[in-house]
Amino acid sequence: MNLTLIGSTGRTGRHVLAEALRRGHRVTAFTRNAAALEARPHVVVEGDGRDPEKMRAAVTGADAVISIINGGDSGDPHRAAEATRTIMQAMTETGVRRLVVTTPYPIVARRPVLVLWLLRRLLATQYADARELERAVSAGDLDWTIVRLTRLTDRPATGAVVIRRDLAAKPRSLTRADVANTLLDIVQEDHLSGVAVNVHGR
Repeated sequence: MNLTLIGSTGRTGRHVLAEALRRGHRVTAFTRNAAALEARPHVVVEGDGRDPEKMRAAVTGADAVISIINGGDSGDPHRAAEATRTIMQAMTETGVRRLVVTTPYPIVARRPVLVLWLLRRLLATQYADARELERAVSAGDLDWTIVRLTRLTDRPATGAVVIRRDLAAKPRSLTRADVANTLLDIVQEDHLSGVAVNVHGR
């Protein structure tokens, strides 16, 4: 596939980029800091995700787009949702249909109650941005999948991944290497188009 990866130099994006290249995909990496790339994608586009011209250049010719953008902070509270709207507009203008985005699972989780209460206080701005991102994606007419991720670790891949539409009783942590494999599998699966899935370790 011709893949465009948004957020290719983040802690998770680096794994996705490496695995996509290992699988033989042709990858365009979009990043704010090209110097931080650890692998060698076929094309690099450097810029802010809210730049329409740069984003059109990044998605043109893609079979699919994977976007991994962390929610905003106090200095830039809406960056993920704003960048996602720019991505969607660029995809619409260039005829690209398949979009996979990631968000944090705690924005919908119900347990454990105390941990979630603390997380939602500490990460209120980031989670609000993620919810706004989800609303933008689900209101669009692209072939989208929202992938909500549980707590991520840098351990080696285990292959023990659960993908579900409903909430998890005991969501377990997930390795970034497993996330990379999961996202690349999902991007090719038409039956997951138009849905949000919750992904956690087994």
